Amino acid sequence: MAYLKMAGITKYFPGVVANSSVDFEVEEGEIHALVGENGAGKSTLMKILYGMEKSDAGEIFLHGQPVTITNPQAAIKLGIDMVHQHFELVPSLTVAENVTLGYEPRRGPFVDRQTMVERVRRLSEQFGLQVDPGARVSSLSVGAQQRVEILKLLYRDARLLILDEPSAVLTPQEVDDLFEVLRRLVAEGRTAIFITHKLREVMAICHRATVLRAGRVIGTVRVTETQPETIAQMMVGRDLEMPRRQTSHATPDRPRLIVCDVHAADDRGLPALRGISFAVNAGEIAGLAGVEGNGQTELIQTLVGLRFPERGDLVLDGRTITRERNRTRREHGLAVIPEDRNHQGLSLPSALSENLIATRYQGAPFSRWGVLVPGEIRRFAQRAIRDFDVRVRGPNVAVKTLSGGNAQKVVIARELAQPPAVLIAAQPTRGLDVGATQFVHNELLRLREQQTAILLISADLDELLALSDRLLVIFEGALVGELDRSQATRERLGLLMAGRAGEAAPA
Repeated sequence: MAYLKMAGITKYFPGVVANSSVDFEVEEGEIHALVGENGAGKSTLMKILYGMEKSDAGEIFLHGQPVTITNPQAAIKLGIDMVHQHFELVPSLTVAENVTLGYEPRRGPFVDRQTMVERVRRLSEQFGLQVDPGARVSSLSVGAQQRVEILKLLYRDARLLILDEPSAVLTPQEVDDLFEVLRRLVAEGRTAIFITHKLREVMAICHRATVLRAGRVIGTVRVTETQPETIAQMMVGRDLEMPRRQTSHATPDRPRLIVCDVHAADDRGLPALRGISFAVNAGEIAGLAGVEGNGQTELIQTLVGLRFPERGDLVLDGRTITRERNRTRREHGLAVIPEDRNHQGLSLPSALSENLIATRYQGAPFSRWGVLVPGEIRRFAQRAIRDFDVRVRGPNVAVKTLSGGNAQKVVIARELAQPPAVLIAAQPTRGLDVGATQFVHNELLRLREQQTAILLISADLDELLALSDRLLVIFEGALVGELDRSQATRERLGLLMAGRAGEAAPA
């Protein structure tokens, strides 16, 4: 008998069938992968299981008994808990307050803060999730916030764990540690549903995988009896070719981006970048690896003109841009795929066409004498939709209605409408399915052939190793290593990312 059974789950949204008669079973003590493209229905199915959405049809059974899950509190009482991809944290509260929120230890009518902090510290140390229980969440990096979400789940002692992209911000060693935690948890009787876009993780940690496509179950496979290519084909309905990095197109004597001894502070005035120096050549993809929160965000902001360095220089295609505005940098050939498309790359309530011209509306052909030209905007949007395969009804739809993959394509279409001299690509495939990821990778390789200098900043080591000609590693605001692609391994990069440069040196 299955530990969890979801039978005939159907969910409608206006104009969309998110889940169509989905049957999903999980056995006790297994790690079960749930995979599929963006918009396939994975999140909706898990939100129904967690009580965040109500299905229009279907039933849920635990240990063969029907259960009604009306809200997350009901799910938690049944032993079901979830780590969300988009964090559900209160920024103004401390780590300990977030972890125990609603379940605080008490001494009489008062919260026992000492016990609360001690329990969270003990959990953090026990599972290798290093966070300070007294730190405010607003001051934490994205990676540390992810670890707080995992601590919340462990604190509530969930029996059925739903993990949505839990490894996205971890080093390879931390991923290995997380996998050991999961194996230990399921060995003592817990069960996990593992949502990921990284098929390598499915093969490494999961027992079985269920594939959703267009809201329907395509099939369930036993991981030891299948190949990642088979799962990818089930997800997208066609064969996928991995990106192929040809011989380097780099022109070593033609650096298009030069960063020289850059120092910068974070929003609190503390040192964030400490003497960063590197160059990216024409026709080269330089990958920047590092655990999030080690200065990547401040580096991106400094490069695009949202934060000025305290010391150092920036040179774009031979022109010093250290104190130039963002618009001026763009006019001289800089393009940016931001790390958070929803908050930094797109205006979600606005139309797709408006987002496509957001960085170029002030000049021809989109405006004349300060007045927008609707016909030119519409024609440009229609070309972009066609050329970048944006799956959308038309150029006037609100971007907030698009899937993650299609929203990312809007950003890429805007930034690559004209081949840039330098492209800053920050987490360009975060949250994307294998089909959309393949599209982004092919676009980066196409630009590389056209002599664009690309700085690829990613938390996905597989992505960096597949695309980069050269890899840089950042730790605590400083570059601690530079490796040619032929020298780079996951293990060496992981050691550098953890600040253990001595151990990462070649034998």
